[in-house]
Amino acid sequence: MAPLLEVTWTDPVTDRKGFLVIDRLVRGVCSGGLRMRAGCTLDEVRGLAAGMTRKEALYYRPSNRYVPLGGAKGGIDCDPHDPHMRGILTRYLQGVRALLERHWTTGEDLGLQQKLIDDVVTEIGLESSIQAVYPLLPDRAAAVSRLRRAFSLDVDGIGLADLAGGIGVAEAVLASLAELGLPFDGTRVVIQGFGSMGGSTARYLAQAGLRIVAIADALGVIANPSGLDVELLLRSRNAFGEIPRSALRPGDVQLPPDAWLSVDADVLVPAAVSYCITAANQGQVRARLIVEAANMPVLPAAESLLTARGVHVVPDFVANSATNAWWWWTLFGDIEASVPQATHQIRTEMRRILTTVFALSRTTATSLRQAALTFTQAQLATISTLS
Repeated sequence: MAPLLEVTWTDPVTDRKGFLVIDRLVRGVCSGGLRMRAGCTLDEVRGLAAGMTRKEALYYRPSNRYVPLGGAKGGIDCDPHDPHMRGILTRYLQGVRALLERHWTTGEDLGLQQKLIDDVVTEIGLESSIQAVYPLLPDRAAAVSRLRRAFSLDVDGIGLADLAGGIGVAEAVLASLAELGLPFDGTRVVIQGFGSMGGSTARYLAQAGLRIVAIADALGVIANPSGLDVELLLRSRNAFGEIPRSALRPGDVQLPPDAWLSVDADVLVPAAVSYCITAANQGQVRARLIVEAANMPVLPAAESLLTARGVHVVPDFVANSATNAWWWWTLFGDIEASVPQATHQIRTEMRRILTTVFALSRTTATSLRQAALTFTQAQLATISTLS
């Protein structure tokens, strides 16, 4: 199905391009983050917007106050380290202001942090980056206060907002291992990316007894077949998810940047960049299970080859969907501003979804991605009657 709306914006100062794709609206509103990276394209944003529609649809339950929104995505072709990035972001948000006011709710994504988006949104005279959803709230003041309190919560110094996605990815790994009849204790995991998503995924998997044998950051790969000290590395990393090599222990080794693919492990979690597992390099993968924490890290041709040799791929729109759902459960009042409630809700719902997807995959003899698509299509058919 074609997107409802596509916008291509050109910055009048730098000629940089920006994009906004609204895949669909539900009750007049859509949801999807705003990313900034050099090389961002309309086609990329289009795919991400369609993925957001699926992420939203996964969580529809008639008993919930939160009714999933439509999917959307924004993107700006600019290096987030560019000294002119803030001005470009400001002009982009001004350019799409009418949609941001009434239809598009957005938040941080690759290359952008929520605080910067909030600051710029305030500067251009808007209330919030999610103000388009306010008319759907029965008690707006209580809802906004609840979400603000939720964003102030942390676990051991890491904000709940930065943990929610990783809790979901970790639970996707654990649910998948259970479905495959594989143990948790000692299962070896490689994680590509050590920002908020990769870092929190590593934390919760380590706490569940899995062994994190390699982590890739922008500087390369750190590996230890006996297991890395995840908490030490979390305390040592910088704001960009980079680990100072001075934090390494005896037994930790440094490998080249592309070595994360071929480290001997049971589970592979790409949590950094899109399009990184290709038909050309998928043969290096030794893991039996790939859980997509990043958006679109496994190319379709690579996934076909991986599936043919018995590697299970949990698709991104399932595995990395928890942050989005947590926002809306909190805002609409399905959960309170509470770490235990957020953790329980994310784990319970992710396990329910993965159990459903694995069952569909078995009964239809299709891949996990196709089974997840079948499930979301059924959900979308029901949601469409609510628009």
